[in-house]
Amino acid sequence: MTTDNVSNQSIALLIDSDNAPAAKIDFIIAELATYGVVNIRRAYGNWTKSSLSGWEKVLHEYAIQPIQHFDIVKGKNASDMALLIEAMDMLYTKNVGTFCLVSSDCDFTPLVLRLRSDGKQVIGFGSKKAPAPFVASCTRFLYLDDSETKTKKAQTGKADSRNSLKRDTKLIKLLRNAVESAGGDDGWARLGPVGTHIQNQGSFDSRNYGFSKLSGLFAAIDLFEIKQSQSANAASHWVRLRG
Repeated sequence: MTTDNVSNQSIALLIDSDNAPAAKIDFIIAELATYGVVNIRRAYGNWTKSSLSGWEKVLHEYAIQPIQHFDIVKGKNASDMALLIEAMDMLYTKNVGTFCLVSSDCDFTPLVLRLRSDGKQVIGFGSKKAPAPFVASCTRFLYLDDSETKTKKAQTGKADSRNSLKRDTKLIKLLRNAVESAGGDDGWARLGPVGTHIQNQGSFDSRNYGFSKLSGLFAAIDLFEIKQSQSANAASHWVRLRG
């Protein structure tokens, strides 16, 4: 999931507390653990506001440093600007390879694009209301709305779930193009290169569709065939378009 040069660098978790649910912090930390150790953990907000009381309860438990910024002008969020400035400081002064932004605010889209232009991974967490440009700009984006229940619900294999996937023309086109690009003369493509091709195009994650693995997503769509081959070292999954 991470390259060697990135894994040797720090992970920075930057939370826009006004636009992030405190109840999902355990899911966020667990996900980031697959990338490495989260060395920098900061949550930005005006901590005098009662609306952030939920975050106050988890800051110490997860060793998150609260960064205080008062709302100097009504309707303006100074903490957003503070997050942006500190992220840019980290880009130049810290050995950060992966930035994690927890927010649903499109104002951070230029920041994400800037970080990625420097070769940094940007993992986003937010709600379904997060604007498409912000989601697409991230290396990977995970929705927090139903992170605990969606996978279990979709993996039951219900017909309505399968039909809804087939009606998602953008998803089907993405999967189809990836299989065709990675496939051989017989149409079969190893799932690893297919996943890499998909990931290189944007912030795709199969869990946003309710499947913990990409193979499960392909298997749920009857437009594709899945097979498994066994070698001396490990099993490999293959996929191709149905004829």
